[in-house]
Amino acid sequence: MSANRISSIELDEATILWRSPEVEQERAVAVRDLAADNHFAPLRAIEHGHQGPWKVRLSVSGNTLLLDLQDSADADAGVIGLGLARFRRGVREYFAICDSYYKAMRRASAKEIETLDMARRAIHDRGTRQLLDALEGKVDTDFATARRLFTLICVLHIKA
Repeated sequence: MSANRISSIELDEATILWRSPEVEQERAVAVRDLAADNHFAPLRAIEHGHQGPWKVRLSVSGNTLLLDLQDSADADAGVIGLGLARFRRGVREYFAICDSYYKAMRRASAKEIETLDMARRAIHDRGTRQLLDALEGKVDTDFATARRLFTLICVLHIKA
């Protein structure tokens, strides 16, 4: 396995006030898929001599998403901070469409569900591209990894 990958990821549970069963399922799938396959190379940590695989802790402090990194020797490898303002609209849109999708699963036609699922994926992909832009010059990663990270960012945005 490559050293440029996430070996474990943790969400700051204190940041999350509640999760519906559907959101918990999204979180679990994202964490599982990240553990199975990802590409993650934090450029500054590597420049400072740290080596992966990486342990990542995601949290929110004020208006900043924090990616707290540890290297393969469990040494502190730095923190990457990303402003959350750029993600707020996408996260709101994503959870609004998810809510519609989950409600439709109970009573809508297959065509309506398919339409909502396509819209949900498109909104999620747009958020993923925003995350890739925010990580530019900080982390070398691929679309699939960024997609899973965006799901976890959405989970951290949940407020009661």
